[in-house]
Amino acid sequence: MTYSSPPKEHLAGIDVRTSHSELTEPVIMPGARNTTAFPIEVNFIPEPEAEAYLFDHFTFQTDHMLYIPWTLEEGWGAPEIKPYGPLELEPPSSVIQYGQSCFEGMKAYRDATGRIALFRPDMNMKRMNSSVQRIALPPLMNTPQTFDGAALIELIKELIRIDKRWVPSEKGRSLYIRPMMLGNERGFGLPPPTEALLLVVLSAVGPFYAHGLKYVSLYGTTEYIRAAPGGTGAYKIGGNYAPTILPSMQVAKEGYSQNLWLHGPDHHLTEVGTMNVFVVFQREGMLDYELATPPLNGLILAGVTRDTLLTLARNHASGSNIIEDLPPKLIVSERLITMMEVKEAAEAGTLVEVFGAGTAVTVCPVEKIGYLNEDVHIPTGPDGMGPISRYLWAELVKRQTAVVPSDWNIFID
Repeated sequence: MTYSSPPKEHLAGIDVRTSHSELTEPVIMPGARNTTAFPIEVNFIPEPEAEAYLFDHFTFQTDHMLYIPWTLEEGWGAPEIKPYGPLELEPPSSVIQYGQSCFEGMKAYRDATGRIALFRPDMNMKRMNSSVQRIALPPLMNTPQTFDGAALIELIKELIRIDKRWVPSEKGRSLYIRPMMLGNERGFGLPPPTEALLLVVLSAVGPFYAHGLKYVSLYGTTEYIRAAPGGTGAYKIGGNYAPTILPSMQVAKEGYSQNLWLHGPDHHLTEVGTMNVFVVFQREGMLDYELATPPLNGLILAGVTRDTLLTLARNHASGSNIIEDLPPKLIVSERLITMMEVKEAAEAGTLVEVFGAGTAVTVCPVEKIGYLNEDVHIPTGPDGMGPISRYLWAELVKRQTAVVPSDWNIFID
């Protein structure tokens, strides 16, 4: 199907900041059941004060949301950008009864000139395709029953154009983008879905740490596991997250910030809360550093921030893109890491730093890990960061905000 911009009269009387720009080319949605114009209802929500933007609250959604229904018989329906609001779902729907849902987390940033850019949205579409297929939802691929993730990116761009007033320009602030898909099969059985919904909502957010960067303490969790071989740990689905709430509440009572999820009898590191984990060791001659992170072995999520940090570190180590002040002798590893290895390195003085990485926080330094009834203390610098994370983080932020030009930035003109 194709869509076009709405008639100008639909925008009459609306603040100019909520209007949207013309599309130069229509977006094709293979498998859609009609070819009507892309409908947009204009909505205007009062913008909160800047001080109200707290990342962990997500209180303030923007004016509009993207809504696309799907049925097995007819494929994808016409996409709508409509005023943000609640959904109507039948109580027996599969998302309510069985948690059949997946989602993504991505951001848009303003550069110094005010232009808005998405950061590596193709990676999010690739991961979302993986998630929807794992839980039998219609994948974002170009077939008669589905559509290409690139088309969804174009729709997200159009949604942001309409709600562009919500994209912050202040340092550390961004627009959080939450695509999600949910099964809407009605009944108490568990057949493959014949109905689904694809939604995208936006939320203006501030920095994860409202009062400056700070390190966190972790609890090496062995009482619970986040994922198991053959399970769903590598997918961004709703069912992976609700079971982590109770363990996180329990470690908070013990004075720790988050869970460090350990797996198996050797207590392999997997993830930190909802982030990927990195460990830096000092190697031979006390000159070489190793930046290590667990491999994508089915237990952890393929984080976009994880991939970006690994790419930046490898390019630096190879000499193809040197990062100023980052130590030159850097070994980059994706390998299994045990908690005992971390503990022994801390005792030997060869543990340099530990940090988490994810879309929400970008980089999160760790100061200690509670493990088997004692705390393993992690070195931290004056700002909480270590000699590797500090410069990788700074380079990443430059890429996200287009201070350093990159193919990773997809501008919304």
